[in-house]
Amino acid sequence: MQYEPIKRSMGRFFSGPLFMRKLLYLLLDLLLLRTWHVKKALRKISLEIPDQACVLDAGSGFGQYSWRMCRMNKSWKIVAVDINAEQIEECSVFFRKAGMSENVAFKTADLATYVSPESYDLILSVDVMEHIKEDEIVFKNFNNSLKHNGILLVSTPSDKGGSDVHSDEDLSFIHEHVRNGYSIRDITEKMTGAGFSKVEALYTYGKPGNISWKFTMKYPVKMLNISYLFFILLPFYYVIVLPFSMILNIFDLYLTHKTGTGLLVTARK
Repeated sequence: MQYEPIKRSMGRFFSGPLFMRKLLYLLLDLLLLRTWHVKKALRKISLEIPDQACVLDAGSGFGQYSWRMCRMNKSWKIVAVDINAEQIEECSVFFRKAGMSENVAFKTADLATYVSPESYDLILSVDVMEHIKEDEIVFKNFNNSLKHNGILLVSTPSDKGGSDVHSDEDLSFIHEHVRNGYSIRDITEKMTGAGFSKVEALYTYGKPGNISWKFTMKYPVKMLNISYLFFILLPFYYVIVLPFSMILNIFDLYLTHKTGTGLLVTARK
């Protein structure tokens, strides 16, 4: 499935008035289970890093995680980078209008070349590494950009059905992915090789989360790949499935999963 065209259309639809962008962030918070896991991890990490921490949102996309972090702690200084110049411009305009431009600076950058030596207390990278072929270079750049005792938090698909791939014959659900997912051993070895210590990887999207993902993401994206006219039907669709998906997400958030289609990885320099 082609996901980037849908993302571009969503970005344009939710641009303009401030409330539209805020509505987008609210919807992403509700619909994306990965956001639930990331927010939980960020609350824990916030107790370990300085009150006036410097944070890198590596692959900032729509800017929803930068928005979340600057609301968690208004003293954090956040640099948000993404290779998509259009999204960076849209985020810059929104954060300036929202009065957050002093807290968050947006920059167009390629993570394969972006390095800011010993600048950050925390680097967050959500659903990015599966898009980057030169992942080991990026992990080294992250390590070089972190301060001593800095923390890296990564959310990415696993090799246990991530990208909706369950056999060698399956194709990735998202065509833009360059890898279907990481094994815990693979990503741990790559991060350790990049200089990180205390790498901890947990499965997300266990059985309840995987069911929720199908209803909140997979089926809607498949419909939109058929025709954008389904945008009209999506609000009615989500009214029906959202309560059920919220219950599944809560189970996924608080259960320990022996396997899952997602990984949440924390590493320390």
